[in-house]
Amino acid sequence: MTSTIDLNMVNAYIPGRADVGPETAATIARRDALLGPAYRLMYERPLHIVKGEGAWLIDSDGRRFLDIYNNVTSLGHCHPRVVEAITRQVATLATNTRYLHETILELAERLLATVPGTDLAHMMLTCTGSEANDLAYRMAKVRTGGTGIIVTETAYHGFTDAVSQFSPSLGVTVDLGAHVRLVPAPRAYHADGADLGERFTRDVEAAIADLKRHGIKPAMLIVDSIFTSDGILPDPRCFLKGAVEAIRKAGGLFVGDEVQPGFGRTGEHMWGFQRHGVVPDIVTMGKPMGNGQPIAGLLVTHDAVAQFGRDSRYFNTFAGNTVSCAAAVAVLDTIEQEGLIAHSARIGTHLREGIAALAERHEAIGDVRGVGMFVGVEIVSDRARRTPDRELTSRVVNLLRDKGVLISACAMGHNVLKIRPPMVLDAGQADMVIAALDESFAEAAAGN
Repeated sequence: MTSTIDLNMVNAYIPGRADVGPETAATIARRDALLGPAYRLMYERPLHIVKGEGAWLIDSDGRRFLDIYNNVTSLGHCHPRVVEAITRQVATLATNTRYLHETILELAERLLATVPGTDLAHMMLTCTGSEANDLAYRMAKVRTGGTGIIVTETAYHGFTDAVSQFSPSLGVTVDLGAHVRLVPAPRAYHADGADLGERFTRDVEAAIADLKRHGIKPAMLIVDSIFTSDGILPDPRCFLKGAVEAIRKAGGLFVGDEVQPGFGRTGEHMWGFQRHGVVPDIVTMGKPMGNGQPIAGLLVTHDAVAQFGRDSRYFNTFAGNTVSCAAAVAVLDTIEQEGLIAHSARIGTHLREGIAALAERHEAIGDVRGVGMFVGVEIVSDRARRTPDRELTSRVVNLLRDKGVLISACAMGHNVLKIRPPMVLDAGQADMVIAALDESFAEAAAGN
């Protein structure tokens, strides 16, 4: 049994493409035999990671890799404040939400305090972002009486059966639901000066009309507010307003998926949707919420959850457990006490400007965009035509890996470097990333 090619991973391990050495090959064979064919490995030569420390991952040979891709541990790997909170709580009590405990209430109060003056009134917890989006869809169906969903064309919202049906980035072998409509992502680089807000609104309105024409009542528009899987598309500000108004006019809800942009990563606010001047009916969150401890959930208006709460009981054995809640509170403490939102703005700007400067000597860099600790680098074979270069992107990703910098790619053309470093990344580490990119583009152009 061998690992299979994944056409949706630009940096997937493909058996036989690269010499991985006998020890790694044996481990891969053992993994395939035990775990089966559904799992994937990153990079042409997969990594055997044994330790994490801040922005670093360390392999079995002791080599250090700068991790600028994994936004789960957004405070850095093994952050001592989170480790201490988990250790203390697991040694005291690990139980579920059917007993009273204070930590979940503190977490709810503090998360709701990040959206003051809005109608968001309640917090509910899950274990993963996929579960959070699944729960949001259940609520939307009950609240609206509809089933129709609108998402962007390369969106990723999760892996449950219901959510995978509106996660087109999973690829053509994972069927979209008949109740799902795709709209083009708001790509400023390819917009030729068009008003993105107006265009996106028209596209959402057209999707609503098509749903209705087929007898499907709209339930929700759901977007990752930075459009991460579509290629990291943060600008222009406020372009979501018209689309949000359109879905609400049609009787649907607006769900802001903050699993990737949330918890201060934008360097401006706690949540990505706040840069657009809109307030979702439901905000879903996950990944960085526990800095590696499984916890996710949502904030929801009373109106959106009221009927669901009357008609359905919600209990999730592990969601909201005391240990995960303690980790999430420690994450909020750390963001606040270490000033990580402001830090993300400062270091993120340094990183983005440094990469943008590389475009002067590397023609393959078509566009550099982002906000805070979120940077997208679009790689093209022809700047004038803005032609995606997937092959070069894969080459750069793997060259960076060999230089000790871990990264991946996204977007419909699989040609946008997805840079999401830990929010604790410092200026020296940002400079390492810039230098490694410079060297990698030069080597790729030279055919090395």
